[in-house]
Amino acid sequence: MQLGEIYLKEEELKLIIEPPTWIGDAVMASGAIAKLIEAINPKELIYFGSNAALDVLGIEDGIINKKDFNTFKKFPKGYIFISFRRSLYSKLLGLKSKRAFFFSSKEKIHYVQRYNNYVNRVLESLNIEFDKRVYKPQLNAKKINLKRPTIGINPGAAYGSAKRWYPKEFAKVANYLAKDYDIIIFGGPGEEELAADIEKELTIKNYQNLCAKLNLTELKNYLASLNGLITNDSGPMHIAAALNIPIVAIYGPTDYRYSHPYNTKYKIVTKNLECAPCGKRVCPLKTHECMKEIKAIDVIEAIEKSKIFNQNFNIKS
Repeated sequence: MQLGEIYLKEEELKLIIEPPTWIGDAVMASGAIAKLIEAINPKELIYFGSNAALDVLGIEDGIINKKDFNTFKKFPKGYIFISFRRSLYSKLLGLKSKRAFFFSSKEKIHYVQRYNNYVNRVLESLNIEFDKRVYKPQLNAKKINLKRPTIGINPGAAYGSAKRWYPKEFAKVANYLAKDYDIIIFGGPGEEELAADIEKELTIKNYQNLCAKLNLTELKNYLASLNGLITNDSGPMHIAAALNIPIVAIYGPTDYRYSHPYNTKYKIVTKNLECAPCGKRVCPLKTHECMKEIKAIDVIEAIEKSKIFNQNFNIKS
């Protein structure tokens, strides 16, 4: 009998798992969460978290974290609470739990690996044997039957304006690729203006603007159907990476070493300026040079040289 089996017999483990709040972080933690459940095989399992996190993970019956007294009052007692957050509110909820764990890591490794290491530490503390390999992000999606090869454009980034490349440059890339691909513009609520600014610059007809028109399940299905995605560092980028879609990712203020697409089909476009990565929501210098210096030709060259979307292009100057 394994240590985990002894522990389960004695404790009859009942779990509450709180994923990260942000969509991209929830996706990056999805493999670690799968490892956690596989190792423990809990008697009862409750998911607790933000609406967006539960939706992107495909969890339909979780408890939505509304961060209010009523949520605190109704939070189940007597469970082992494993949170992928470190907020004060989560720690207060932990006081109602039989035992509580909270994510905290400044390791200089990718977030996928950080989340796996966190789960490893939790399982060690619970005396449960586990697979030490890194579990990659895991999402389910159903492909949509797109009529032609299609490239997605994702100009948004929920974290802040500093992570957003410019609509005119996105449009130049879309215009260039449209001879070989249909184009779909993605985005969430509040990003409609970005998508509209791209549309104003398009000289093509073979595109769709689906910004703010899809729920997260529909977004996953569309992203799973693409031949490639051109994107800022964002939730949709991590969704596409988990679905093994080729990605050209545009990075300015965030550190791509720790948050790049976690698959083998990506290309980073960045200028590696001295002021980057600052990690700020808004450019502290008010110049935004880390994104302004990236031009459409840089992205087109990255696509052409890497052949990441399995096509050959003749670069236009």
